[in-house]
Amino acid sequence: MHELLTPLQMKKADRLTIEGGFPGIELMHNAGKAVFEVMRQILHPYSRVLVFCGPGNNGGDGFVVAQLADNEGFNVSVGLVCDPETLEGDAELAYDEMDLDLTSMDNMRAALEELGEDDVVVDALFGAGLSRPLDDEVLALVQHINDSPAQCVAVDLPSGVSGRSGAVLGEAVHADMTVTFFRAKPGHYLYPGRGHCGEIVIEQIGLEDAVLEKIGPTAFYNCDKIWGDLPDQPAVAGHKYNRGHTVVVSGPKFATGASRLAALGAQRAGSGLVTVVAREQAALVHAAHLTSIMIRPAERIADFERILEDERLNSVVIGPAAGIGRETQERVAECLSGARGVVLDADALSSFEEKPEHLFAYIADSDCAGRVVLTPHEGEFRRLFPDLYDPTSTDCKVERTKKAAKQAGAVVVLKGADTVIADPEGHVSINASGTPWLATAGSGDVLAGVIAGYLAQGLGGYEAAAKGVWVHGRAAEIAGAGLIAEDLVSHIPDVLTELVQFLGDF
Repeated sequence: MHELLTPLQMKKADRLTIEGGFPGIELMHNAGKAVFEVMRQILHPYSRVLVFCGPGNNGGDGFVVAQLADNEGFNVSVGLVCDPETLEGDAELAYDEMDLDLTSMDNMRAALEELGEDDVVVDALFGAGLSRPLDDEVLALVQHINDSPAQCVAVDLPSGVSGRSGAVLGEAVHADMTVTFFRAKPGHYLYPGRGHCGEIVIEQIGLEDAVLEKIGPTAFYNCDKIWGDLPDQPAVAGHKYNRGHTVVVSGPKFATGASRLAALGAQRAGSGLVTVVAREQAALVHAAHLTSIMIRPAERIADFERILEDERLNSVVIGPAAGIGRETQERVAECLSGARGVVLDADALSSFEEKPEHLFAYIADSDCAGRVVLTPHEGEFRRLFPDLYDPTSTDCKVERTKKAAKQAGAVVVLKGADTVIADPEGHVSINASGTPWLATAGSGDVLAGVIAGYLAQGLGGYEAAAKGVWVHGRAAEIAGAGLIAEDLVSHIPDVLTELVQFLGDF
């Protein structure tokens, strides 16, 4: 269930299912039942339940939830933000089936003031298809819901969040739990919407997976379904040379730490060998810190070129504290001159911010064939792709990253709390692993190294980037609060152990 569907794609899935003979009202019944079954986890025998319904099918799901809760003996109140005479289709049928009388919105707002922590509010106002800001009346209601101590369960998506982009349209419900159906939407995993969803539960209500072939999902949730068949366990009879050789380009003598973190990340990800290439003074600093990672001096660009002539060096990281300027540009061009995986991070990107088209030309002329990965944060992305920040554009992070990957001719990892990975062919995934503690110096350097380590082992650019981002985030989750970049390196083996055990069970 790693496919993500936009609201329009989900609407098509519903339509195809109904056209195939599955009644729409039955889908609505199943959706309401699914929400209520999830609610059982938080309901107490004495819980009061307030259900806020909107004018569309989201409201229809709410009517079903309300009736089921009433059937179980809960104290239920239902409010509707529109005239019931305006209801249409399956929502009207669900309303007519409900035995409960509507409670006025004034009384619903008053009831909100009386709720406690064991009570439940059901947000069935607007689902993923909302495309305009909430009107003033609903906006005030949402603010009242958010002020309530009761637990909130959102149907499909918290009202006020765009299912396409995760944008908050003025204000949005802060749910403790969101129950969606068939497949999640991009808005469930893109911020700021993701921060409004709470726990995300995906329930199946009767739609068949076969409809996905007719829809053609364009975005995915980053998980092992994308890269899980690629082993983390070395072959029994293998050796280090089977697992690739990663080169990390160092910065100057007083800026060596970033490249060292990248090198350690590549090594922990499984690269059989790792070499740091540095000027002599910087190489001496590295020599005082590194043991199993090799060091090679390269004072001039000609020295660097000679090192890269060795075709066994099949993956390169350049950028972490490498320095911004002409020399880094030249080294980037040299990295892209052979058939190898290349990760361009930090200074390797900033060195081209005035002429990003030069970088894209180097990539287009390279022999790296889908194995170039750019890892910008939002600031670097903005400088590399200024045309994708048109203030009149409605593109979300997924769409911007897809366009950037096509424009650059490379895999783009747009980092953040909701990192998005895209390749030039249009594959795109949203990552959800990680914690806020990743916002620490050196974290991105480790990520660049991990991705390069997977490139060294033969993964394609998109798979290496997606897996690297997930592993990096999971390492942060295991490390816990107060992590620093070095902790990520030390916890990568824990993540790989989990993957070997998990994937080995299938």
